[in-house]
Amino acid sequence: MTPVSSHSPHGQSSLRTVQVLGGGNAGSSAHVRSLASGLVARGVRVTVCAPVEADRRYDFTGAGAEHVHVPRSSDPASVAALRAVCADADLVHAHGLHASFRAVLALSGRRTPLVVTWHDRAHAEGARAHLVRLLERRVVKAAAVVLGTTSALVDRARRTGARDARLAAVALPGRRPAVQRDDPDKLRPKVRAELGATGRPLLIAVGSLERHRGYDVLLDASRAWRRLDPVPLVVIAGEGALRAELQRRIEDEELPVRLIGRRDDVAELLAAADIALLPSSWESRSVLAQEALHARVPLVATDVGGMPELVGDAAELVPYGDPDALAEAVVRLLGDSGRQEVLRERGVRQAATWPSEDETVAQVLSVYDELTQPRPMI
Repeated sequence: MTPVSSHSPHGQSSLRTVQVLGGGNAGSSAHVRSLASGLVARGVRVTVCAPVEADRRYDFTGAGAEHVHVPRSSDPASVAALRAVCADADLVHAHGLHASFRAVLALSGRRTPLVVTWHDRAHAEGARAHLVRLLERRVVKAAAVVLGTTSALVDRARRTGARDARLAAVALPGRRPAVQRDDPDKLRPKVRAELGATGRPLLIAVGSLERHRGYDVLLDASRAWRRLDPVPLVVIAGEGALRAELQRRIEDEELPVRLIGRRDDVAELLAAADIALLPSSWESRSVLAQEALHARVPLVATDVGGMPELVGDAAELVPYGDPDALAEAVVRLLGDSGRQEVLRERGVRQAATWPSEDETVAQVLSVYDELTQPRPMI
């Protein structure tokens, strides 16, 4: 087999890789799309195993990869389909806990190297939390290398039993140039008008409507903002199990909050915003945080998980579960244009320290090299 390096000319390598996705995480799906494009450009053969809807959205085939539909479930048929695809692979790279567990089952009895990337921590409570820990242990013990997108995830993998856990270089892939915030001819006024935020501050939060996102805390905080003049509008883009519960609270308490569902124009929403909000109980390498800093939008986020490592001093960080702290941070920021400008400038500098897509692909290739190149005889 021809060794691969980040400098290999197109078409030279015969390395065959399978990327396994669960299909439920936007960050990991975008990462795999970016990886597939970079790997194919360096002559690596890439097959992406993911639900068909993931290929429709992220166009893995458009990146030069082969796509094979594998459902998210871990039933025997799904595992058998994945096992068949992996039969000729030199290396399998799985993304996320459930995709990784399916890959472990599919590779059972084979010596194919398995690389696992943890993009986030699995969110679970009660008996399900115990199951998650068992799955994590099974996965990390089977993986040759575990890549974590934050130091906290690397530490978690090591504590769980990983023999080799490393910090992953993960770029923010496919970023389009942000709409200039000081250009009145661009989309900003139009988006604000459509959302109902003309003449009032616009606060944007993006993410699935699930418990760990902290939207209950955000609604609590929004009560304080009703005393401001003008009253800020909070817009939450995302869909999920808590929609009905959140909508009921918004209506019953007459909160200045709108749920607008899942959106494909997050870049435009951010460009129109005065502040981005991230009230989660846990975050790893948040796509929203990265997009906000790139777009020069001041960010107020919870001081959890990988957030301090990701944003440094370029955001206002508050304790999780403290609506008063969240409310006060936003009020202070809205009333201090100088502080807003400081955060914008720091955000640009912080974003410049994050890895590029080329650096991300180069790191992954170096791991693949370690695991697939023949070792010299001593």
